[in-house]
Amino acid sequence: MINKITQKTLNDLEFSSVLQSIKEYCISDLGREKVLHIKPYAKILELKDELYQVNEYLSSMVSENKITNHYFDEITNEIHILGIEGSFLEGKSFQKISSISANTNNLLAFFKKFKEYYPTLFSQSESIEFTKIVITNIDKIISSHGDVLDKASETLKIIRKEINTVRGKIGSSFTKSLSHYASLGYLDDIKESVVENQRVLAIQSMYRKKIKGSILGNSKTGSIVYIAPEATLQYTRELQNLQYEEQEEVIIILKQLTNIIRPYRDLLQKYQNYLCHLDLLSAKAKYANHIHACLPKIVREQKIYLRDAYHPILLEENNRKDIATIPQTLELNKQQQIIVISGPNAGGKSITLKTIGLLQVMLQSGILIPVHEKSEVSIFDNILTDIGDNQSIENQLSTYSYRLKNMCNFLRKCNQNTLFLIDEFGTGSDPELGGALAEIFLEEFYEMGAFGIITTHYANLKVLASELENVANANMQFDQRSLEPLFKLHIGQAGSSFTFEVAQKNGIPFRLINRAKKKVEREKIRLDKTIAKLQLERNKLQKSADNLDKEKSSAKENSDKLLTQTQKIQEKLNNFQELYDKNQKMLSYGRKSNELLNKFFQTKNKKHLIAEFTKWAIIEQAKNEKLKQEKTVTKKGQPIKNKNKLLSKRETKEINRKAKIAVKIKQEKLQKIEKEVLIEVKKITQKKEVIAKKIAREKSNYKFKINDRVRLFEGNAKGTIEKIEKDIVTINYGIFIAKANINQLELVQAAKK
Repeated sequence: MINKITQKTLNDLEFSSVLQSIKEYCISDLGREKVLHIKPYAKILELKDELYQVNEYLSSMVSENKITNHYFDEITNEIHILGIEGSFLEGKSFQKISSISANTNNLLAFFKKFKEYYPTLFSQSESIEFTKIVITNIDKIISSHGDVLDKASETLKIIRKEINTVRGKIGSSFTKSLSHYASLGYLDDIKESVVENQRVLAIQSMYRKKIKGSILGNSKTGSIVYIAPEATLQYTRELQNLQYEEQEEVIIILKQLTNIIRPYRDLLQKYQNYLCHLDLLSAKAKYANHIHACLPKIVREQKIYLRDAYHPILLEENNRKDIATIPQTLELNKQQQIIVISGPNAGGKSITLKTIGLLQVMLQSGILIPVHEKSEVSIFDNILTDIGDNQSIENQLSTYSYRLKNMCNFLRKCNQNTLFLIDEFGTGSDPELGGALAEIFLEEFYEMGAFGIITTHYANLKVLASELENVANANMQFDQRSLEPLFKLHIGQAGSSFTFEVAQKNGIPFRLINRAKKKVEREKIRLDKTIAKLQLERNKLQKSADNLDKEKSSAKENSDKLLTQTQKIQEKLNNFQELYDKNQKMLSYGRKSNELLNKFFQTKNKKHLIAEFTKWAIIEQAKNEKLKQEKTVTKKGQPIKNKNKLLSKRETKEINRKAKIAVKIKQEKLQKIEKEVLIEVKKITQKKEVIAKKIAREKSNYKFKINDRVRLFEGNAKGTIEKIEKDIVTINYGIFIAKANINQLELVQAAKK
């Protein structure tokens, strides 16, 4: 359980300003009202569930599966009326109920479809019933504009048909009267008007007694009298009766429909609550997107690690003014449970304090916070604050009296699950006495194991912080040259107040500052100067450390790149070496094969060729087996035998025996292959002979013609036939022209047709 964080803490941290910003993103009045009532959660499980839902909604804003529209019209009044027996709802109310039911069903179906993307939102939606009964019943009776449909009942359908008929009669009778009196010249220039939703004749006042009908009014000047013709009055009364009957039938239908929908009153309340909560989640997500917030890691152990944390209110204000906001990084844990921040006024101590407190309250209220995603936080049972001038006029308490009462409250509530934030700790009384009491309070909070941050100018608190094991000094950095605050928190060293430097910057005469320095104890000035000097040195060291870190990081990156490049080069060299070895081996095989073939061409001795080839193959096989054995021995971590070392007799005998067996197997295989090859060669030779005879026969029967490409039987030169005279042809070879007998020619390519 999380204890309730007091309204005073929320006010001190300006939590309401954050809620006002979130409220602007709501689309409903109920949502806006709900935002303003946001409080820190009382149960951790409920808090985590809310944070996960907001985070999922935020992720949907950049997802292809964006959450569908959750707009709705409030139906609080309709739900109230449904709870009253005998009451009935108007058509517009039913239209709103149908709309809110349809939107809820669409969202329920959406989260069911994408439950893997939005598991927490789907889990929340599972408790809501999906039903179309309400929508179906309403759509049968009510139109999309909120009117009762003609088909709602047979009686209503007949009445409305009669109404349309009577309206037609009224129109035709009025038109007839208008034409009649216009021909008589009784009408004014405007001819007609509308009075009480009824068409009337615009009669000149001098002729009013000549018109049969009912006077319904006159113009401001009295020159025109508005008269409903007598012919239309009967139809008008009939229309009014029908309209009354229509209204009575509509009420009967609406009462019946209300009774049908009444059992679903609780479901409709759930629908509205569900959509209202989605509106709240949507507003939180949109606000988080606006301030670049995220969900940090929530840990069980008590700690706060906020990296690049922004004060959301300051961030929004600076963004409006186009001013850069400096983030802060801070950590509280069991080894650093309290931080004492010191430094000059207007240096950012209070805003840093408020940033930590406000972000913690926001997170415990289910709101994402503007920090780096690798930040870590835990949940505190209580957050206690003492910020600003808390003078209580109504209770006649001074600032210091109020702060003392506040310290009593702190002492009662502080424990290991408490976060306390105190601004200007110890002020409001005599510096020495107030500082001493503040020192005691700090020791008490420390002994209780509470986590906290305090800001102070008191030197004794800075000294105490350096003496206590799990308390750390911190300072807000200050540029001594420009006398400008840097708004950067540095943990590990107390800060100087830069009292005289700030006074000088604000225009206080130098002579007055010197006089003030003389009135202060020399040791105090020396201490302040020493702190200021140490802070300056620390800033220089910090810059050097940052530069060294950058150089170290750069060197590591370069080293990693070089290592990667070296590995790639080594791989390439290995690949090249393997490729070279393979090529050399193939060249060696090629040379040996060529040598054997040349011998065969000279001797034509097949048996000798097979024997030589088999012998060579066996030698190569022995080499490969020996190489494999050496590699296997190397892998097992055993020493490699010297390649030049002679084999033993036993090894030689074994190799010869294996070689003879291999030779025999090879010879058998080669003989078998030789037989198969000879058979195939005979088949191919026979086919070639058949083809050659066919070609020869075709050529002998071929009749040469002009543009045929030919050559002589005994020559290689190719030419084109230009002229044929009996058996003598003229051939163009390109460079020269020659004549030959047609029987000496061989066709190369027939002329294209």
